[in-house]
Amino acid sequence: MKDIKNIFQGLEKKLRQSPWFEDDWQIYNRGAYLQLYKSNWHNQNQGGIHFETFIEAPQIKQKAFPVCMHAEEDCPSQAKFIQKFLEIESSRIDGWKGFKVSGKGYSICQRTLPLNYKNLEQRLLEEFNRLRQLESGVEQVLREL
Repeated sequence: MKDIKNIFQGLEKKLRQSPWFEDDWQIYNRGAYLQLYKSNWHNQNQGGIHFETFIEAPQIKQKAFPVCMHAEEDCPSQAKFIQKFLEIESSRIDGWKGFKVSGKGYSICQRTLPLNYKNLEQRLLEEFNRLRQLESGVEQVLREL
């Protein structure tokens, strides 16, 4: 398998080249760990609302890794945000193959993928493009809070 850091660098480059990626989108990439979020999602310290994936030693050992959405401790009114967000978006997420809605703790939804894709970078881009569709729901709930 290609070096994970190179895959994540390629993913970041492709995300930045996406037609929807504008100045208010942000990427936090520390090698084998990446978050995608908007500047108003309270994620400046990586503890707000974000889409996330990582492939570190435990995931390599398990030969599987997560692609997920979190609303962590920096999210204002965290529990209320998650509840309202899932009221709006859970049916959409349920329609996505492999995604499971959680709503427990800071986890909103997750999909676990096997670590055997030939074109992992492209596969991750597809998953982040899917999660990005939740942007309007995030924005709506943040406005309401």
